[in-house]
Amino acid sequence: MAAPLELSCWGGGWGLPSVHSESLVVMAYAKFSGAPLKVNVIDNTWKGSRGDVPVLTTEDNIVSQPAKILNFLRKQKYNADYELSAKQGADTLAYIALLEEKLLPAVLHTFWVESDNYFTVTKPWFASRIPFPLSLILPGRMSKGALNRILLTRGVPPLYHLREVEAQIYRDAKECLNLLSNRLGTSQFFFGDTPSTLDAYVFGYLAPLYKVRFPKVQLQEHLKQLFNLCRFCDDILNSYFRLSLGGKLSWHSGNESD
Repeated sequence: MAAPLELSCWGGGWGLPSVHSESLVVMAYAKFSGAPLKVNVIDNTWKGSRGDVPVLTTEDNIVSQPAKILNFLRKQKYNADYELSAKQGADTLAYIALLEEKLLPAVLHTFWVESDNYFTVTKPWFASRIPFPLSLILPGRMSKGALNRILLTRGVPPLYHLREVEAQIYRDAKECLNLLSNRLGTSQFFFGDTPSTLDAYVFGYLAPLYKVRFPKVQLQEHLKQLFNLCRFCDDILNSYFRLSLGGKLSWHSGNESD
């Protein structure tokens, strides 16, 4: 019998299995590849201190960061990309790099740096799921980490003020969304009828942006004009993360997200 695979991740809301993009990337990939994860949603019993999630735990390994977790799952024969050609594999790497350079900074800014969004949505949501007194500290630490990650992604030292790059961040993100929309076209997934790693990344980055209700929604408004990307997110939610009658999101291989 294979060793159990346990994923610690942030939980869900707004019809999502997780509101956290990197957690959602791993959860989607596990669904696509058939990896039998037991999902442990972070709650007030959590013992972590840095917010380094998602984390995959087995009998012998602790793996963090989505790319490393997905590589580990592939080595365990849970491979969502086995039907891809060499060119499609190369395209996957290129598009993921594009997502991380052009779209992720704007997603991080929307959640963690935009003041109205952070104080009315992001901070209260995360703080309510973290034990006291960590709930007073960790959201601010995560916000600072997001800001530094944005600035480093843009090639700007963390001491520079974000306003110098903010407008460019959103221009790049909108261009990236347009490119993804054109690439997807009328297809169900990015490489045909079967979801792969690229679909997990795109879904993980787009679905929270699409579904979470923020007061400041400039990127969300642009995404909602790209109907095929919205349909892509809705189809994955409906096909792989169905709502039960009680309003819970089902996770057939482990715990349900709240």
